[in-house]
Amino acid sequence: MSNLWELFLTFLKINLLSPSGPASLGVLYSETVGKLITEDQFVEAAAFSRFLPGSDALQLAVFVGYSAAGLPGALVATTAAILPPTVIMLGVAALLQRLRGETWINGFVQGITPALAVVMVLVAIEMVREGRTLSWREALIGAAALAALLFKVSPVIVLIGAGILGVLLYR
Repeated sequence: MSNLWELFLTFLKINLLSPSGPASLGVLYSETVGKLITEDQFVEAAAFSRFLPGSDALQLAVFVGYSAAGLPGALVATTAAILPPTVIMLGVAALLQRLRGETWINGFVQGITPALAVVMVLVAIEMVREGRTLSWREALIGAAALAALLFKVSPVIVLIGAGILGVLLYR
């Protein structure tokens, strides 16, 4: 039981203090190697998490939790990894719901929209500049998303559809 509590606190702390999966590798290493898993296990988990689709942080939580305490450990570590961003998003959603009718919120969203579009274009340009080629799956998902957006499908529906298509194509 104390091992599960240690797993929970470790992953809660890591996901509260680090901005993303790759950025948390150093902290995760120092908090788990020698205490919960071996260095070889950590290297193997980090390598696999880079190649598997999905969140590095969640994959590492599942692997470390399972290695340290079996299925209960995987569930506890994953819960602790998911908890901070979930609470933050619920807080932001609640705040936005309260401020929904405020005119400055509408202006804020309208101001973010073109900036977000520019950021997305810059990311695409950087991918081309680096010579990154799309796999056939990525190209298919991108083409389907573009077609849906051209037919005025809601961006929310496009994102959900792209996620479902990703699940079907990457299994």
